[in-house]
Amino acid sequence: MSAKVLFVDDEPDQAKLVQRMFRNKIRAGEISFLFASDGEEALDILHQEPGIDLVVSDINMPRMDGLTLLERLSQEDKPVKAVIVSAYGDMDNIRSAMNKGAFDFVTKPVDFEDLEATIKKTLAALEELRDTQRQLVEAERVRTNLSRFFSPNLAYQLVNNPEELEVGSERKDLTFLFTDVTEFTALVENSEPALIVTLLNEYLDEMTNIVFDHGGTIDKVVGDAIHAIFGAPQPQPDHARRAVQCALDMDAFATEFMKKKQAEGIALGPTRIGVNSGAAMVGNFGGETLFDYTAHGEAINIAARLETANKVLGTRICVSGETVSRIRDFHGRPVGALMLRGKTDAVEVFEPLPADDGSALDAYSGAYQCLAAGEPGAVAAFEALAETAPDDPLVVLHLGRLRAGETGTTLDLR
Repeated sequence: MSAKVLFVDDEPDQAKLVQRMFRNKIRAGEISFLFASDGEEALDILHQEPGIDLVVSDINMPRMDGLTLLERLSQEDKPVKAVIVSAYGDMDNIRSAMNKGAFDFVTKPVDFEDLEATIKKTLAALEELRDTQRQLVEAERVRTNLSRFFSPNLAYQLVNNPEELEVGSERKDLTFLFTDVTEFTALVENSEPALIVTLLNEYLDEMTNIVFDHGGTIDKVVGDAIHAIFGAPQPQPDHARRAVQCALDMDAFATEFMKKKQAEGIALGPTRIGVNSGAAMVGNFGGETLFDYTAHGEAINIAARLETANKVLGTRICVSGETVSRIRDFHGRPVGALMLRGKTDAVEVFEPLPADDGSALDAYSGAYQCLAAGEPGAVAAFEALAETAPDDPLVVLHLGRLRAGETGTTLDLR
């Protein structure tokens, strides 16, 4: 790559002398020179001629001297280095030039071997600076892209430790969270595009922020649905707890958001959430050119099906027993053992509750135990609950099953 040097000197013979001394490098295309007779002409050339790398300038010149030129160069947005040429006895000006940002200096009469070495060293330093700037720009681009999937703090760590996201995968114990907005497709079909874009942006912005607040990783956003991973790429021993608390916070926001939009006349439905834990392969499966940090495994499928199960159960959050078993002080209530599509074994499912929600939890637990044991008092227990909580979806569900002659806590949703 050819370097472009602007030589600034009011002595008329300097241009010919420089071209003669550097003729071999000029012919080889290693360097090219432009010439100006003072600082003002130099600035004009800098503005008109792109790609100037280095300014070599005398100090004492008419109209605009070299020191003033240095001050003006510092105001330019172009990364241009400067070398000052002055008499050896003019050390005060040389010192002033260095303080104003000159990279180096050479003394008169000019020793062209020294000038060549100084130019070479200065251009090398400039290339190093530009390389650093390119790396910073690339790091910022990567950080911006990663911030779409990871919390800002985690994105920063991954930019500084890219080996954590190298191509490949590993099997890890993780927790997965799936969300979906009820009847959102119908809302899209019956609404103006501008309204849907604004609605989705507002909804997804806060929902993804909640995931990030709990240290989760966004796997995918598909329409209104969010797929999130907890426990990767960085280990989180409490990934199950994080995911459940995230689900509760998402539910609180989504419920208030739904009420707000319904008050505005927008028929937004509730958000359903499914959470499950288990082993899965996680990593960058996209290769070198396509970044796709994701996970694969049956544990993910179960989380997705638990999200869908809410529609039948009337609940908004379903958490598997696998997740609950990883949380020592889980606060919630059992839903039942669900037979899910594609599964031969039932999955124990729970509904998490906010820590400050203890309303009728003991009464429900007692009624559920009667149901699980097949005791005849289960009907009366759920009827009593229905009188105090007629809109409780699990009470309505199990009382309806009991009145239909069903027993036990296994529900076939296949």
